[in-house]
Amino acid sequence: MSRMNTYAHGCRDARDEPYHGPGSGRLHALFTKLKRASTGPITWFVVGVLLVSPSSAAASLSLARAHAAPAKSASIAPAAPGFDIPLGADTLRVELAAPGTLHVQFRKAGHAPLPTIVIDPALQASTHPSADVSQDAHGARLHSAQLDAVWDKQHGELRIGVPGQPPLLRQFALPLLGHGRLSLIHAKGEPKYGIGGFDATEPATAGLLRNGYRPVTAGEQGHAGAPFVWSTAGYGVLIDGVGGQIALGDTRIDARMFDGGLDYYVFLGEPHAIFGALAQVSGRSPLFPKWAMGFTNSQWGIDEKELLDIVHGYRERHIPLDNFTLDFDWKAWGEDNYGEFRWNEHKFPDGDSGKLKSLLDAQGVHLTGIMKPRIHVDTVEGREATEHGYWLAQSDPAPDYFSGKTVRELDFADPAARAWFFNAALKHSFQTGIVGWWNDEADDVAVDLQHMDMQRALYDGQRAISDLRVWSLNRNFYLGAQRYAYGLWSGDIRTGFASMAGQRQRMLSAINVGAMQWGMDGGGFKGGTPTPENYARWIQFGAFTPVFRVHGELGQHRQPWVYGADAEKAATAAIRLRQSLIPYIYSYEHQRHATGIGLVRPLLFDWPSDPNLRNDYDAWLFGDSLLVSPVVEQGQMVKPVYLPAGEWIDWFTGKHYDGGRTIEHQADATHWSDIPLYVRAGAIIPMAPPMDYVGQRPLTELQVELFPAADGSQFDYYDDDGKTYGYEQGEYFLQSMRMQAHGESVSMAIAAPQGSYKPALESWLLKFHGPSAAAVRSNGRALEAFASVDALRASGDDGWATGEDRFGPVTWVRVAAGHAQTITLDVKK
Repeated sequence: MSRMNTYAHGCRDARDEPYHGPGSGRLHALFTKLKRASTGPITWFVVGVLLVSPSSAAASLSLARAHAAPAKSASIAPAAPGFDIPLGADTLRVELAAPGTLHVQFRKAGHAPLPTIVIDPALQASTHPSADVSQDAHGARLHSAQLDAVWDKQHGELRIGVPGQPPLLRQFALPLLGHGRLSLIHAKGEPKYGIGGFDATEPATAGLLRNGYRPVTAGEQGHAGAPFVWSTAGYGVLIDGVGGQIALGDTRIDARMFDGGLDYYVFLGEPHAIFGALAQVSGRSPLFPKWAMGFTNSQWGIDEKELLDIVHGYRERHIPLDNFTLDFDWKAWGEDNYGEFRWNEHKFPDGDSGKLKSLLDAQGVHLTGIMKPRIHVDTVEGREATEHGYWLAQSDPAPDYFSGKTVRELDFADPAARAWFFNAALKHSFQTGIVGWWNDEADDVAVDLQHMDMQRALYDGQRAISDLRVWSLNRNFYLGAQRYAYGLWSGDIRTGFASMAGQRQRMLSAINVGAMQWGMDGGGFKGGTPTPENYARWIQFGAFTPVFRVHGELGQHRQPWVYGADAEKAATAAIRLRQSLIPYIYSYEHQRHATGIGLVRPLLFDWPSDPNLRNDYDAWLFGDSLLVSPVVEQGQMVKPVYLPAGEWIDWFTGKHYDGGRTIEHQADATHWSDIPLYVRAGAIIPMAPPMDYVGQRPLTELQVELFPAADGSQFDYYDDDGKTYGYEQGEYFLQSMRMQAHGESVSMAIAAPQGSYKPALESWLLKFHGPSAAAVRSNGRALEAFASVDALRASGDDGWATGEDRFGPVTWVRVAAGHAQTITLDVKK
């Protein structure tokens, strides 16, 4: 007989009804497995919600701590500033892990628990932040410039906040942390985000805000999850645990983790600071190859001849294409002798020899291929898996839907199985052209870390044999996966406008838990062929997502020319615009790695106090400088777009708007030629000339679109070889630009470059929008004026010229790249 207890404040009693929210199917399946695995009576604990029996959790969950560093638990003398709260024989350690980051940890008999895979194994503080720590009979206090933590002994609570302000969070029932249970109180009505997103089929009407009961799970079919809650009120809470549930009330956060949950981190600050701290603790994401910034065509049902014909179609039309992803077709699926890992010689006769790779390399196209977590049982590789015990316990042998033969899933939590998976056959496939991994269907066995561990096998295997960067797409996400070159796509979504519109919430909710590298099946996977209008609008949407790709079910084609002249023209324009922005996009690839903030982010990241943005997913920032709000309704003629505070300029018309209000975008419902795209005042946007693929020609001169503002702005231009991990050893080019308008002048400070990489870049062509210049100086030296920008380009020298474009007056300034200088424009009154 089960025993239930509830103490969540501000949430409905879990006994009222079973949980049927997001991830409920996985939870119910998990409970069933736990009951089957249990050898005795089951005691259920409730922390505001129905939770799992700790006595049987190990029978069905991945051993998350096996992923952590293999150090043994031991008594740890305090290193970072902090204090201990005695709890009988146990202690609660409270310490300042970094400026603005508090680490609270339950230590059984003084011993620190091992971290789970959520925490970066490389996490260590090189220098400890300074703080004052005081203790007396009433409790203890840790005080720094950014953070206050006070233990109130009389009331038995830990208060956490910003110095000089009321506490943001209060932890009570401190001993419960030793059971993986956490309860925090916050001010009433604070908006909360994170925990999890949406799978491919569930309604996404909740948008970005989170409340009530939420499973902490990787989920399935495009779901992203993390034991992480944050608020624009100025805090984020990361619990070190795998699997569980969090209950969000009007004034409460109650959590219970299935594995771990013995410690948590609090990050204080605005969203940028919160996500920077999250990346520091959970791990930074390595850079994808530069080609991954471009357009990907994925297709199921294809052979070598059709592949080459399609690539030729892109090239003759000058529609950019960088990556082609192959489904089942590329591999000898169902054949003996490692058919899951090697080329299908019937469909791709030149794959195994490397000839196909050479043909595609010459056209700038990379090949990536689907990978499955299962292999066929009655094969050489299947018998080897049986011999060594590589099968996943939660997976039973069953007929494969594609080959019809018996398959079973591998246990990727086993390091030996991971090492075996990147076998000689797969190494050969990588070396002969499959240079990226599309990992599918490791999300249907109720094991939160299966997809992550599968990609770990590929990441570790590829890095062991090659310096080429790893690329992957996966069908779910759990925090920590980002360390393994881990992209997420939104699962097997349907075609049509309603499905397309729902991808906005899915993308931004995934980003809100740290899954910054997100993509979707552009055009929709299921439901047949999209209409020409739907296809065109989907491409325009996809051009402003982190991973830009199209895909469809067996026999579907997603090339632009399939959908008629109007759709082809609109889609081509969007793909070309994306390609021209790759210098801008790639700089944010670096920023994501360095700061934890990716290319795309919700508007509330930058305007956290704007109540209009609390649950806004209709628009987002694409880098710091661009706001996009794609058309996602059929036949829409007028689209309302809310612009946050500031000044905005329509990218296509040059029209200026004051922010803090909703404007009406006039949509082209006939030819679909428009994208609601707005430039933020202060924008710095480097752009490449037209190319069919990344690296088609060296970038010797780079044009930079500049929109000076009085507040000033900064942009870090980044480049490297785009292929290898040399950047980890300092082989990169990073040059910061800072621009500000000063009334009658504009200044542009370009810092000395950092890093040892020497790009082909020789000069900047700076394009200042706004009042024309009367004179231009570089480091105080007057630059020569030219009659036109064409004359300036032809000269090959530093100088300047004026003119006009769709935005109005322009001053072009050409200067040498690669060294520090300050450009000053004296503007005409």
